[in-house]
Amino acid sequence: MSENQNLLAEQRRALILDEVRRRGGVRVNELTRKLGVSDMTVRRDLDALARQGVLEKVHGGAVPVAEASTHEPGFEAKSGLEPTAKEDIARAAAELVAPGAAIALSGGTTTYALAHRLVDVPDLTVVTNSVRVADVFHAAQRTSGARQGAATVVLTGGVRTPSDSLVGPVADQAIAALHFDVLFLGVHGISAEAGLSTPNLAEAETNRRLVQSARRVVVVADHTKWGVVGLSSFATLDQVDTLVTDAGLPAGARAEVAEHLRLVVAGEPDEGE
Repeated sequence: MSENQNLLAEQRRALILDEVRRRGGVRVNELTRKLGVSDMTVRRDLDALARQGVLEKVHGGAVPVAEASTHEPGFEAKSGLEPTAKEDIARAAAELVAPGAAIALSGGTTTYALAHRLVDVPDLTVVTNSVRVADVFHAAQRTSGARQGAATVVLTGGVRTPSDSLVGPVADQAIAALHFDVLFLGVHGISAEAGLSTPNLAEAETNRRLVQSARRVVVVADHTKWGVVGLSSFATLDQVDTLVTDAGLPAGARAEVAEHLRLVVAGEPDEGE
């Protein structure tokens, strides 16, 4: 990390988190030297990251959270994490959707944000295993009434997870019989080694079916998902066409991602164009 007093808070915190995960822990005085900011600024950043639950503060520094690979936060808990990044990602991902397309949206808070951006795109067919995503389109139709070009929404059946996704054999069979132009996939974790992963075994299988049924796979994930590994992997990076993320993704992670797929960073020029 090079010294830069003009780094945005989100970028600075992403660099801190990357350093904590890579080294297994850092000290405050090391971060002040590397980032070129005050001791108080670093401590505020560590406080913010600790509140998000992505690291643990210890005397004089911070260490990674020792979180079980089976831990799955609920939808409301995840909604409060990185809200600005999720909105930026949703805005960028919505630009990849053409009118009249058949798309799939998996469960997750980022796909939920994306759904709000898609309600006015005409003639979409939307397949989803997310109760929350389906509610976004249904609420839009109730508010505006029957209108030409409103999305057709197909909600799979299944068993509800803590993140309000429908998974299991019923969902898997419904998805296997369908084919969609593009899948927008939220993830619990993403890494070069483990690929895409989730702490929920049934959700992993349902996500595999979603990936298999899509002509193109777009992962929507903020920078805090990088380096996180859940209990079950369901796709490799080579099975993904595009990752839409935010500016907090560190340079090292960007280089690793770019070896496998197209990288779109919300708010930055698209190098894949």
